[in-house]
Amino acid sequence: MDFQKFVDMIDIMTCVISVETKDDGSYGDIRIVTGNAPYIASIETVDESAPQMLTNKFVPNSLYQNYFTKDLNFEDFCYRAAVLKQPMHTYVHPERYDFWFNLYMMPLGSEGNLHYCTYSQVITKTADSEQMSNTTSASIAASVLNTCIKLRGSSNFKHTMDEVISDIRKICDAQSCVILLTDREAGNCSVLCESRNAYSSLPYMDKLLKDGKFYKLTLTWDDTIGGSNGLIAKNRHDMEYIREKNPGWYESLVSENVESIVLFPLKFNDEVLGYIWACNFDTENTVKIKEILELTVYFIASEIANHKLLDRLRILSTIDMLTGVLNRNEMNNKIDSLRNSSSDTLKGIGIVFADLNGLKRVNDNEGHLAGDLLIKNGANLLQNVFTGDEIFRAGGDEFMILMTYTTEEEIIKKCERIKKLSRNYNNVSFALGYSYQNDSADITEALKTADERMYEDKEQYYKEHPEFKR
Repeated sequence: MDFQKFVDMIDIMTCVISVETKDDGSYGDIRIVTGNAPYIASIETVDESAPQMLTNKFVPNSLYQNYFTKDLNFEDFCYRAAVLKQPMHTYVHPERYDFWFNLYMMPLGSEGNLHYCTYSQVITKTADSEQMSNTTSASIAASVLNTCIKLRGSSNFKHTMDEVISDIRKICDAQSCVILLTDREAGNCSVLCESRNAYSSLPYMDKLLKDGKFYKLTLTWDDTIGGSNGLIAKNRHDMEYIREKNPGWYESLVSENVESIVLFPLKFNDEVLGYIWACNFDTENTVKIKEILELTVYFIASEIANHKLLDRLRILSTIDMLTGVLNRNEMNNKIDSLRNSSSDTLKGIGIVFADLNGLKRVNDNEGHLAGDLLIKNGANLLQNVFTGDEIFRAGGDEFMILMTYTTEEEIIKKCERIKKLSRNYNNVSFALGYSYQNDSADITEALKTADERMYEDKEQYYKEHPEFKR
């Protein structure tokens, strides 16, 4: 067949691709046999004035990798169209391009171990929602819609993500499926949710994260994915690609008996929030898995980003911005919670009121910047002593500390340590008052007792230091 004459009759960008098969059933080289003028123009980089090494003129029957990055998803589509004679169609936005691709592959004939298909593409700058819906089957749309409904209709984020990852694992028919969150600023990663089938022998993700080295491995994944939407390694041939591209990760996978893997980044506004991956999945369903995850990851990433934003806002609403300890609003909420709880909710409750001595004098004589520094130094001192306890800034110079499952002896010990360490902080001096009770039955009385003792201590301080009295 005259492939050149055939593609020249097609108006849209089209080429003919050949796929070589081997005796063991795997495929070898994938080549661009020829293409029409629009397609050739899309892949050539020719500058007559540039050195030869900087040009990339099309040569018939060249390996496709000569013109764009090696992509296992592309290779899988070529194999299915050329070798398995399956018409293929997808609408995608690979990460390495600024375009959306409407792709069509149609089977052609075979000659010995060479099998052919057409590859046609229509490129648009922006997404076309109608094209997206046209390329999505009813079963895939139902799966994605089910995920969206769960994500948007839940008030329990963690529980919902557990359900979602379980659904995705079942769709993939994988031994395990995980959503891994990455934090580039902190330099670590954590498991958001994980689902495993009954016979999985793969290690739990938490076990892999214990030594803290796994995060460095995640930093290599973007390069391994290579600008595609995700990575699907379904057999030895694909795993060999991982070995060549990322030998360290390959060794890790092989050591844990991973034979096939799906890996998709979770991105929101170009920020990688984490990854979703499935190990030892049903490789017969590769195309369906790819299409479901390509759509689903957008919604999952959006929900994770929304949850992180709400979590940041929640933290900001509870933190005193000057000192970093909990604020008065959070203190009131905590006290109300204790008042409304049953008597056996918490045991061994300690309340400590700490009031900075001489703040007004510092503000008047040295200015409010000096006063703010005094407050911050005071908060630092409290945090150093009351490690693990809840510290609240109740007002300008007032702090409250809530201790639970403690003893009266421990409270006294910490109060004495505050007095001792304050000598190491310039101008920091606290009036302290505490109370202790066995449970949360009468928190109001405990607060009153601590407050009265704190004012007694303050009066004693000003008797001894009348020059500091406000």
